Amino acid sequence: MSSCAWIWIYVGIGLGLAELVTPGFILCFFGLSALTVGVLRFIFGEGFDLTWQLAAFSTFAVLYIVLLRRWFKRALMGEKAADKSLKGDWVGRIGKLTAAIEPPLVGRVMIGDSEWSAAADAPIAAGANVKVISQTNLTMKVVAI
Repeated sequence: MSSCAWIWIYVGIGLGLAELVTPGFILCFFGLSALTVGVLRFIFGEGFDLTWQLAAFSTFAVLYIVLLRRWFKRALMGEKAADKSLKGDWVGRIGKLTAAIEPPLVGRVMIGDSEWSAAADAPIAAGANVKVISQTNLTMKVVAI
């Protein structure tokens, strides 16, 4: 009677451990689903037959992935550098335009040893020194200095 429940629990633990050596952060939710089915099998006994177990496993796996994956990933992995705003990294830096800016067209600005797209509210000639006032994705908004 309870041997089926133990199988689900062992499978759940195995999938949880397999998550430690695989990328993607997905197996733990199947493991959690298997553990849930194991506990339900203990609670409901023989009335919770294989058909219900498989249906519950599928349902809980989808629910756990949809509802918990994003939260668990953020909690366990932290905020990635790609998610952070880069505005503070470049705002205030001085650069030199390598291609003129003619709004609404963008130009190019050299900041340190990197060249970036640059936009401005007013035309700025190539070779002018500029200051970065904001950043949108990979385009620096600059003003002439």
